[in-house]
Amino acid sequence: MEELKKLEFRLDPKGGVPFYKQIILQVEMAIADGRLISGEQLPTVRGLAVDLKINPNTVARAYNEMEIRGIVNTQQGTGTFISDREISMTDVEREKILTELVRSFVAQAASYGLTQQDLLEYLQEVKL
Repeated sequence: MEELKKLEFRLDPKGGVPFYKQIILQVEMAIADGRLISGEQLPTVRGLAVDLKINPNTVARAYNEMEIRGIVNTQQGTGTFISDREISMTDVEREKILTELVRSFVAQAASYGLTQQDLLEYLQEVKL
């Protein structure tokens, strides 16, 4: 059985979605597909901010909003943990996210003169 990859945060500065919302969406997706489970600890605000090279207030905003929504629980002095709230993504929601990602990716590649065929050939060769 293939082991699921752990969550690795990545931000798209050109995507038009605020960084704090991108963090929230990535956590929600990771919970929905089982990469994050109840009780699992998220990186510290400062640690994630350093990793992503963004202001700690941005990460704190994402964590605070997730706590308000019941997605995470913060324990002072201990950390931020995934709650037991169940989150699921419908096929429509997943397709919408995939469509947005692919459109942005293809548009950016086209700006460098790459064709969809170039992208397809490369994706068939690469194993991430």
